[in-house]
Amino acid sequence: MIAPPPSAPVPWEQDFAQKLLFDMLRIRRMEEKCAELYGEQKIRGFLHLYIGEEACAVGALHALEPDDSVVATYREHGHALVRGVSMNSIMAEMFGKVAGCSRGRGGSMHLFDAATRFYGGNAIVGGGLPLAVGLALADRMLSRPHVTVCFFGEGAMAEGAFHESMNLAALWQLPVLFCCENNLYAMGTALARSEAQTDLCAKAASYCVPAMKADGMDVVAVHKATRLAAQHVRDGLGPFFLELQTFRFRAHSMFDPELYRDKAEVEAWKQRGPLHTFSARLKAEGKLTEEAFLALDARANAEVQAAVAFAEAAEWEPEADLLKDVHTAGAAS
Repeated sequence: MIAPPPSAPVPWEQDFAQKLLFDMLRIRRMEEKCAELYGEQKIRGFLHLYIGEEACAVGALHALEPDDSVVATYREHGHALVRGVSMNSIMAEMFGKVAGCSRGRGGSMHLFDAATRFYGGNAIVGGGLPLAVGLALADRMLSRPHVTVCFFGEGAMAEGAFHESMNLAALWQLPVLFCCENNLYAMGTALARSEAQTDLCAKAASYCVPAMKADGMDVVAVHKATRLAAQHVRDGLGPFFLELQTFRFRAHSMFDPELYRDKAEVEAWKQRGPLHTFSARLKAEGKLTEEAFLALDARANAEVQAAVAFAEAAEWEPEADLLKDVHTAGAAS
C-alpha cells in the first residue's frame, strides 16, 4: 500500500527550503529536456532519467561536506548537478562534445568531476560500490576526516560486489555511507521477484552495519536521515546503510517498453511526487508563493536552455585526438 503524501512541517528557513526546491526543479527540467533531445537524436546511447527521485539526490547531497566523496550509478545526472558539476558541462557530455565533464567520451552514464569529488557515474550495476570502499580506505590511510557516499539501486544488492563491499567496509570500519535508492523495480523486475530477502536493512544488518529507512519522496526526511548517517560515519563509528524508498516515474531507460508495472501504480506514486508535495507544504507554511515558485521554475528552465545552447555550440573532439589516452598491448611481431 502506498503511503499518503508527505505532510510534516518543514523545519527550515525559507531561503534554505527554496534552495532545495530549486535544485529539484533544476534536475526535473534538465531531465525532461534530455528526454526531448534524445527523441531528436542529439543525445545518443543509453539515457536513464531520474524523474520522480529528485528528493534523494537533493536531500542527501545537501547534507554532505564539500570534501566528501560521491559515487553514483548510471542514473546520476541529478547527483552530478547538485554536487556542483555545471549543467553546461553535463549537457555537453550528453551531446558527446569535448567541453563535457568527461571530454565527451563518457556520455550519460559516465559523468565525472574530480574538482567536486564526484567520482562517477558507472554503467555497471553495483560497479560503484567497490570504488567507494577504495576511496574510503584511502581516506582512512591518509587520516582524512571525510565520508564517501555511494548511491546505488536495490537491484545492485543482488550483486556480489555489494556483499564484498559491505563486508570489507564493516570489517575495516571504513567511512562509507551506503545510500540505496530503492525504486522497487531495479531495471524491470519487482524486488519480491528477484530477491528472497526484501528487507534491505536486514541485509545490511547481516554485516553488522547499522541501517535506517527514509521516505525518498520527502526531501526533508532524506536530508535528516543523511545528516544522522553521515555524522555516524564522520565520528569514526564505521559504515552506515541508508535505504531511500523512492519511485521513478519514467521507464528504466529510453529503450524500456515498461511492461512490468501497472500504469495505475505509477499514477498513484505521482501523488507523492517530491516537487509538488514539497512546494505545497512550503506554500501552506507561508515560505513560498505561487509567484516565487514560478520564478524558480523560470530560472531552472533558463539554465537548461543556456546549457543546451552551450552544448550545441561546443566542439567535437578533433579526429586527430581520437586515440589519445587509448592504451593497447602491442601486437605480437
